[in-house]
Amino acid sequence: MPRPSGFTCEQRPDGSVLITHQGRAAGTLRGARAEKFLAEVAAGDAQLVMARWTGAYKHGNERTARDHPRNRRP
Repeated sequence: MPRPSGFTCEQRPDGSVLITHQGRAAGTLRGARAEKFLAEVAAGDAQLVMARWTGAYKHGNERTARDHPRNRRP
């Protein structure tokens, strides 16, 4: 599975955290969830944590779905 990349997070003055992926907003966390997220980012791989919190990580079935006849390009 390829490592996630392209994520950034910005802590705002009001205490919320904005997570972006390749320049587009992927999620906003506030309150206790923001604090828990920041603790996880500090303790582990930031890209993987952000991918997991936003739900933007690979599930392992992308190749199978790409090869399905319905998804093939003419």
